[in-house]
Amino acid sequence: MAEHTVFIVGSGASEHVLAWALARSPQVGQIYVAPGNAGTEWTERDVARDAPALAASQNVSIEATNVDGLVKFAKSKQVDLTVVGSPQALLAGVADKFKQAGLAIFAPLQAVAQLEKSKGYTREFLKHHNVPTPKHGVFSEYEAAKDFIDNFDSPVVVKADGSSGGRGVIICKGSKQARAALNHIMVVRVFGKAGDRVVVEEKLEGSEIAMMAFTDGKTIKPLVPARSYNRAYEGNQGPNTAGMGALSPVKEIKTSQVDSIVQTIFKPIVDGMAQQGTPFVGIIYGDIILTGDGPKVVDINTIFGDPETSTVLPLLQTDIFDVMMACVNGTLDQVNLEWQVETCATIVMASPGYPGTYFPTGLPITGLDTVNLLNDIFVFHAETSGKNGRIVTNGGRVLSVTALGDDLSVALLRAYDGVKRIQFEGAQYRRDIGRSRPRKFRTSFRRPK
Repeated sequence: MAEHTVFIVGSGASEHVLAWALARSPQVGQIYVAPGNAGTEWTERDVARDAPALAASQNVSIEATNVDGLVKFAKSKQVDLTVVGSPQALLAGVADKFKQAGLAIFAPLQAVAQLEKSKGYTREFLKHHNVPTPKHGVFSEYEAAKDFIDNFDSPVVVKADGSSGGRGVIICKGSKQARAALNHIMVVRVFGKAGDRVVVEEKLEGSEIAMMAFTDGKTIKPLVPARSYNRAYEGNQGPNTAGMGALSPVKEIKTSQVDSIVQTIFKPIVDGMAQQGTPFVGIIYGDIILTGDGPKVVDINTIFGDPETSTVLPLLQTDIFDVMMACVNGTLDQVNLEWQVETCATIVMASPGYPGTYFPTGLPITGLDTVNLLNDIFVFHAETSGKNGRIVTNGGRVLSVTALGDDLSVALLRAYDGVKRIQFEGAQYRRDIGRSRPRKFRTSFRRPK
């Protein structure tokens, strides 16, 4: 019987996916999302039309960083489980406050979320716990960083220390490009305070995957790996973004490689947090390069990744409510994750101007109702809002169009079919997700001339 109430904190595509997945649990009767977006709210009438969904979802006008307001609301609605997708909420200490109030929350403590806040801190933590990472340096002074670049004997990646929505990572082909990236971050300060410090690290060679895992602070259960497409333009060119598409599973990844990632990367992090008295409860996310020397981690996050969540959770057969409650209660070792034998593909639709610093908002979106009627195609909202009864754009990455298929070609065909049915002015997307060549669609994400 659906009897539990779930509260989701955040407003992105991952939060929409989480609401969608939790609504399909027979144990969940009501979902609230704060503040949510145009996709995270549906009524009992909508549920009646969507047979797999059992729970209605309602948006709540509370900002993700208003921790006291979130606690008050959770108490008033007798919420059984709160799930946090917003990194800002984690850094504001939402998990700490909920635990102090005796409320169940699937989210890491503020101290653990420092892995989300600072790449420099993360590098120091990983080094201390012998986690394999690229050769690197962390700098708060421009000249010191410049000297490091000039004396480094291979290509580097220059990263803003703080959060910059995935855009503060600049992959450089040589020292000249690296110095320009350093100037961009520390002198021009395109990313503001996020560029007070930088990480300069070796550019690793190898296959890159994104991998997430559930953890209760002791046990680690990996999700199926995904392949992300983070560069802005087709052919994996242009600046980094928070993600323009993803595929899962990654067929060439062996079970032994997944086990190696868990043992050499995730386990030392989880054990390290436990040793310092701040157990890691929630989701751990790693950007991993499979090098000739084994897996190495280039980034760690403490929230569900986007668009990876849109691509991985539709494959999960195990009741996600059970999994999350097991994490909260410290009984994850008693849960087995089961997966569909299918492939999932996600294409991100972005506003004109993304990933630049300016893009228009308030652009009307059409075609969503048509796509929602299609089998095995899902539209997860990221930066959308409601305006005068219409759904409009509200930021850079607007929608994630996800599809399931018996194989990759079918999943991609369905996902792109969904994309071309959705319209908003200047809509941009990459046509080459999962392909060596772009598909021939009229609208695409091309390098600007």
